[in-house]
Amino acid sequence: MIIYTVGTFDLLHVGHLALLEYCATLGDKLVVGVASDKVVGSYKKNIPVVPLEQRMKMLKALKCVDDVVSYDELEYVTNCKELDIDIFVIGEDWGDKPHNIAVEKFLKLKGKEIVQVSYNPKTSSTKIKQNVIAQTLKSDNLAHTVDYKTSLTA
Repeated sequence: MIIYTVGTFDLLHVGHLALLEYCATLGDKLVVGVASDKVVGSYKKNIPVVPLEQRMKMLKALKCVDDVVSYDELEYVTNCKELDIDIFVIGEDWGDKPHNIAVEKFLKLKGKEIVQVSYNPKTSSTKIKQNVIAQTLKSDNLAHTVDYKTSLTA
């Protein structure tokens, strides 16, 4: 059985690893679809920090991942057809956007399964980015404070 899941996979973290390891338990082969910067930019305000090729290379290095493909349009039916998937794993924020409804209809028509999973609440790429920004701002403020005190005593 071929398992397929999709995402941005920016700043690969333990939440991604947990998802992918779970997906791998569902079948014989796990294929991961990675959204291009163009696709991510169509639904998020910021494009990924890590370029597509690097995100794909990191995923390919994981022992639980058998293959990695990219997608440059916000639609999933094409890769599901080409890969002849058996199970499509989606996140809890799936929603009812046209591209989601289209793949659900296609998979139902073909007798394929959709498995919905919850995200790891402890981590996300967004949280990691926010922490980096907060630490950078804190460091910048400390540097300015030090510079200010140094200039007073000089």
